Amino acid sequence: MDAFDVTPRLRLLRFPVGQAYLWRDDDGLTLIDAGAPGAGLPIADAVRAWGHAPEDVRRIVLTHFHEDHVGGAAEFARLSGAEVYAHHLDAPFVRGEAAGPPPVYEDWERPLHAQALAQLPPPLPEPDLPLVVRELTDGDTLDLGDGARIVGAPGHTDGSIAVHLPRHGVLLTGDAVAASPVDGQIMLGVLNLDRKRAVASFARLAALESEVACFGHGDPLTENAGAALRAASATYQPA
Repeated sequence: MDAFDVTPRLRLLRFPVGQAYLWRDDDGLTLIDAGAPGAGLPIADAVRAWGHAPEDVRRIVLTHFHEDHVGGAAEFARLSGAEVYAHHLDAPFVRGEAAGPPPVYEDWERPLHAQALAQLPPPLPEPDLPLVVRELTDGDTLDLGDGARIVGAPGHTDGSIAVHLPRHGVLLTGDAVAASPVDGQIMLGVLNLDRKRAVASFARLAALESEVACFGHGDPLTENAGAALRAASATYQPA
């Protein structure tokens, strides 16, 4: 796993598939997404390398239920004592009560998904205690980043969310938006459940004021993010 600072308060954790983020407030840390199965211990090591203890992480906010984002949540929650949050529509899948619906593939996405799945480790054994998930909905606020707003971004999954920190100009999009690993181009996230809704969610996120934008896949934007998102989103809008 690689790790680097996006801002003094925001650190990116990059896994073989996908990435997570640590946000630092004066009174503790927040983890946004949690990597694939087995990521709990590497996340704990990354927290220590940033000068903190795992117990300093107060909450884990999951942007959606896909395994490259939630696989390490239960393990790290047990290590740290952090509370886990997810949108109420994705929470049953995060808790393991049911299997989440698969994406509706574009033809070109099938080999991409197969390649990603081949890089994911197998699931960990079920924990002795079920994962407790605090449920979120669009418009909720959380006590991080001087007031973080939960922004519903359905389409990738029904319960996909973004986390907007308006006082810091930071937007964490989950997989609603991505940056191409080839040329860094900002693009609609792939492997969506409902592409039409995903396009609408991209436009909603692009309309937010943000200087920094961080994605579930691809390099973050560290300046003028809002303008770049709006320009990219416009290419997906109906004529």
